[in-house]
Amino acid sequence: MSKKTRIISLCLFVAVLILLLVGIILTGGEGEHGDIQLLMRDAVLHEEGKISLFGLTEVNPALISAFTVTAVLLVFAAAMRIFVIPRFKLIPGKLQMLLETAVGLFDGMAKSNSPHRNGFLGAYIFAAGAYIFIGTLFELFGFQAVTVAGHSIALPAPLSDINAAIAMGCLSYCIILSGGIAGNGLKGVGLTLKDFSLPISMSFRLFGALLSGLLVTELVYHYLALCFVLPVIVGVLFTLLHALIQAYVLTMLTALFYGEVSERHEPKTKKSKAKKAAA
Repeated sequence: MSKKTRIISLCLFVAVLILLLVGIILTGGEGEHGDIQLLMRDAVLHEEGKISLFGLTEVNPALISAFTVTAVLLVFAAAMRIFVIPRFKLIPGKLQMLLETAVGLFDGMAKSNSPHRNGFLGAYIFAAGAYIFIGTLFELFGFQAVTVAGHSIALPAPLSDINAAIAMGCLSYCIILSGGIAGNGLKGVGLTLKDFSLPISMSFRLFGALLSGLLVTELVYHYLALCFVLPVIVGVLFTLLHALIQAYVLTMLTALFYGEVSERHEPKTKKSKAKKAAA
């Protein structure tokens, strides 16, 4: 880096600091108004900021986010299947390489954890990983909605609602249970039910991780003078990290337990028991 470039970078940095200081002075260094306890309680329970669903009932804003993300993913998948996949070439382009890398990542995860039964597992963990990743990034766009009380609210990540996180955890557990039944029949049910705490741990790990980013950002808005700059950095970093980590953790746990319970357990014969007793 030349001396002239360093001087220009230093001047830009000083200018940004001056603008931040001017903003702090003009705004009085205050963040959002309102009781932080009420805001954080509503971020978890959604008791106040409910949204009307087609005028039929009042729902949590995360449900609107879930419907939106699901619709976007379905339309994108249909467009890829109709317009892109039939035109795949032997020498892939950028989009084809991206899709093949994503599919290969989850397919390899399924095969490495469940080498004997992995067709449906690969499809499920790909769908679950894509939903968690895209759904977590959804809150970065800041789409606005109007609550029943007439206030504007930014739509949160779908899985920041405890109901959505529990649904995802229980669905993953049901997939694991189906693998146990397909691999070992009724014995697979017993193998799966041994880990009865698995859906609870999956659900609350997912919910707690995604909610923590929202709560930390709210605290930054209220208690730091740089409330109009720092929340952007904190929010983006937390969201990106949670999107990557939680998508990987849930898919890896699902593939791991699915492979464990679906592995074929051969019954012990009388001859093998006799050899074992003789030994």
